[in-house]
Amino acid sequence: MSTADVLEGLLGLQPTGEIRWGLRRVRRMLHSVGQPHMAFRSVHIGGTNGKGSVAAMVASILGCAGHRVGLYTSPHLTEFGERIRIGSQPLDDEFLAAGARRLGPIAAEVGATFFEATTALAFLCFAEAEVDFVVAEVGLGGRLDATNALLPEVAAITNVAWDHSDYLGHTLSAIAREKAGISKPGIPLVLGRLEPEAGRIVREVANRAGAPLLQLGYDAGVRRIRIGSDRTELEYVGPGSREAIKLSSPLLGAHQAWNSGLAALTVQSMPERYRPTSADIVNGIASVWWPGRLQIERRDGRTWVLDAAHNPVAVEALTQGLTSLDLQGPLAMVVAIMGDKPWPEMLPPLLALADVSIFTVAPSSPAERRWDAREVAGTISSYSVEVIEDFDSALARAAELAQTVVVTGSNHTVGDAMQRLEISVYR
Repeated sequence: MSTADVLEGLLGLQPTGEIRWGLRRVRRMLHSVGQPHMAFRSVHIGGTNGKGSVAAMVASILGCAGHRVGLYTSPHLTEFGERIRIGSQPLDDEFLAAGARRLGPIAAEVGATFFEATTALAFLCFAEAEVDFVVAEVGLGGRLDATNALLPEVAAITNVAWDHSDYLGHTLSAIAREKAGISKPGIPLVLGRLEPEAGRIVREVANRAGAPLLQLGYDAGVRRIRIGSDRTELEYVGPGSREAIKLSSPLLGAHQAWNSGLAALTVQSMPERYRPTSADIVNGIASVWWPGRLQIERRDGRTWVLDAAHNPVAVEALTQGLTSLDLQGPLAMVVAIMGDKPWPEMLPPLLALADVSIFTVAPSSPAERRWDAREVAGTISSYSVEVIEDFDSALARAAELAQTVVVTGSNHTVGDAMQRLEISVYR
C-alpha cells in the first residue's frame, strides 16, 4: 500500500485538486494537535515558477549549515512521500500514518481539502521529528494558501507570471497581490526578478504589511552565468559586499542561476544567529537535488531530458536551456499538457526546437484535466506532429526516431516517464 493510499484511508480525502480559500480550517487542525508549526523555525517560498527549486536550494544550504531540515513541496512527481522530506529522504510511511490518525477526525470535522490536511500533517510530522527548520513551498497563490499559517524567519517570492488565473485573478496585478499576501510584519521578504507592475504591487503590499524588502538585482546580484552540460556556474554578490561568491549548481539553465542567487539572498536575510556562512551557501547550492527540472539522463546510448514545464514561463526557461546545451540530434519532443493550461502559447516554442513531436497523455493525470491530444494536433499545421495517446508507445516511438528525447508538459508527464525509465526521485 502506498503512502497516498494510507493517507487517503486515514484522512478520508483524495488529491482531487479541490481548492477552497481560507486559513480557518488549517489553523483549526494545527490548534487541535498543539500548534506544531510553532515548534520549528521556517522559511516560506512563494511565486509562480521556480519556488520548488529555490525551496530545495534553501533547504540544502540550511542542511550544510548543520541544521535538521524539513522540506515541504507540492505537487509530487511519482509518489506522495516526495512532498514531506527530511534532508533528501521521505518520512517513513508509519510515521506519516501515525500523524494522519491524529489529524483524521478534525480534518473530517472542519471539511479540510487534501492539500490543507497534508499541510497540517507535514507540520505535525516535522514537529514530531524535531527538525530545526522547515522550508515550505506555497501551494497556490499565497495570501490564503494553507502554508501561510507559518510565521517564518524570512519569506521569498521568486516571480509573478500568468498561471491559475481562474483562482488568483485575471490580471497580473491581481495575481501579484495574492502572492504578496505571504508578507508579514517585521519578517524580511526577498524578491526575485519581477515585471514592473507586479513588482509595484508586491512592494505596495509588503510595505503596508511592514515587511522589510530585499530584491535580487538591487540588493544582491548574479553575474557571469555559464551553463555547461552538467553544471550551471555563476557569481553571486550579496548585500553590502563587493566580493563575489562563486556558485556551481547541478540544476541546469540560466533561470537556475537566478534561483541560486535568490536562495543565497534568502538565507542571508535570516536573523544573524541562524545565517549560513558563504561556505554553507557554496556547498548547499553544489549539492542540491531537485529532479524533473531540465534533468538529463542517459539510457542505452540515448539522451533523455525531463522537465515539468507546465506554463509559458516554464516553457521559455526550458527552451532557453535546451538551446544552451550541446544535445545530439535528431531531437524528439514528447508532450502531454493538462487541458486547462494555455497550451496554444506553450507549444510553438517547444515544437520549433524538435525534429519530430509526439503528443500523448500522461497516465497519472486526472481524467477531467487531460487534453485531447488529437484535437490539439489538428490545430498544428507548421510542424511535424504525431499523436500516440498510449504513453509507453509514445516514449518507445520517440526513442526509435531520435537521439535526444525531451519529455515535458506537466509533473504527471515527467513523473510517469521517470517511473518507466526507472529514474529515482531520491538520491
